[in-house]
Amino acid sequence: MGRYGTGRAEAGRAVRVDPGVEVPCPAEGEVWTVGAVILNERREAFAQKRGPDRRLFPGTWDVVGGHVEAGEGLLGALAREVEEETGWRLRRVRRLLRVTRWAGDDGGPLRHEADFLVEVDGDLSRPALEWAKNSAYHWFGPGDVHRLKENCAPGNQLVHDLIAQVVA
Repeated sequence: MGRYGTGRAEAGRAVRVDPGVEVPCPAEGEVWTVGAVILNERREAFAQKRGPDRRLFPGTWDVVGGHVEAGEGLLGALAREVEEETGWRLRRVRRLLRVTRWAGDDGGPLRHEADFLVEVDGDLSRPALEWAKNSAYHWFGPGDVHRLKENCAPGNQLVHDLIAQVVA
């Protein structure tokens, strides 16, 4: 890793990428995921609770996102995941928040993750969740961000730390 470029979403998606936002360029053979931190008008961050039967991190809170598919760029994956998981459409990528590497609790390969602060179009009061994969959603502010640690193993609080950084 270590290569960055300026981004644009693939497949004709009209997504504005703010000046200076660097988008990682995955190296051959790397497994990547993307995450979207979405804020409402009160500067609360959206998270959804993974279902108890999920292979990775069951019962934990998560941001919108997922794995980058073969032949897909990071911003294309981000736009796809936002729409699949919420029904909203990615409108703007404001900032690259972090790039991390993590190992899942599924024995799978090391993953690289790029998390972005984004804006979306759609009714934020009515996300169209994938209820087969998620059991709840919530808008987290500074007063309840501690709940993002629920069901997390010690040392595995990446979602909490990410959202706490944004809503603080």
